[in-house]
Amino acid sequence: MDLDYRTAFDLAPIGMILSRHRLVVDCNQRVLEMFRAQADQLIGQSFEAMYPSADEYERTGARIVASLDATGFYADDRVMKRIDGELFWCHVSGRALDANDPHAAGIWTFEDLSARRVLKVDFTPREREIAALLIDGATSKQIGKRLAISPRTVDVYRARLMRKVGASTTPELVHRLLGG
Repeated sequence: MDLDYRTAFDLAPIGMILSRHRLVVDCNQRVLEMFRAQADQLIGQSFEAMYPSADEYERTGARIVASLDATGFYADDRVMKRIDGELFWCHVSGRALDANDPHAAGIWTFEDLSARRVLKVDFTPREREIAALLIDGATSKQIGKRLAISPRTVDVYRARLMRKVGASTTPELVHRLLGG
């Protein structure tokens, strides 16, 4: 077998997407498997199809623009949606080709975390965002700043999450969110 860049892209062990203006320009086999999609269901389509809601798609896009570091890199864990509607935890990392225009073009990787982190409870979009940031170890103040809400509002959501999963402390909540 000849090893070229196209073969390496297609057969990479991690999902990869090339994007322009938040549209999928190309994706590899692993992305298609992960999202249970055919190529025509993703290529040429908006990333919105892979988000649990339009609101989460918009908020994540704004967060990416606000959070890109000077080199144009971004990474987080978030809940994504397969084409069949199933929600799952996914690690997403990527790079804008132009840090001054982050959505113009990018290279994104996707890692399905569902084997390690099972989504057991039906969370609201905001609860999913806050859960992901709690798992990353962010404080209420950091989460509030990142999501443009007050730290007190974050605490209210954290309390709701704790009730939903039956946790009495934040470390226990994180442990349960991680599938423990």
